[in-house]
Amino acid sequence: MNPIYITIGMLTLSNMFMTFAWYGHLKYLNNKTWIVAALVSWGIALFEYLLQVPANRIGYEVATAGQLKIIQEVLSLSIFIPFALLILKEPFKMDYIWAGLCLLGTVFFYV
Repeated sequence: MNPIYITIGMLTLSNMFMTFAWYGHLKYLNNKTWIVAALVSWGIALFEYLLQVPANRIGYEVATAGQLKIIQEVLSLSIFIPFALLILKEPFKMDYIWAGLCLLGTVFFYV
C-alpha cells in the first residue's frame, strides 16, 4: 500500500484520539477536578502519539514535513468540527467554513 495512504489513515486515527484527549473532558469529565481530566487526557493522548509518530515517519518517506503538517491540520479540522457539533453540541458557525476554505487554499498553494 502507498505510504501516503497509510500515513493519512494513521493520522486520522491519531486525530480522533487527540480530539477526545483535548476536548472530550469538557463533556465527559466536567464534574471532575482538572487534574483528573489532565491524567485521563494524557492517557488518551498516548494513543495519539503511538499513531502520529510512526505515521509521520512513514509519511516523511514520500512527503515533506510541511506537507505532513498540512495533512495533519486538514484532518484535525475535519474531525474537530463534527466532534464539536455532535459531541459538545456546539452550534454550527460560519467560521468553520472560512477556516476550511483557508486550509483548502493552503493545500492548493503548498502541495
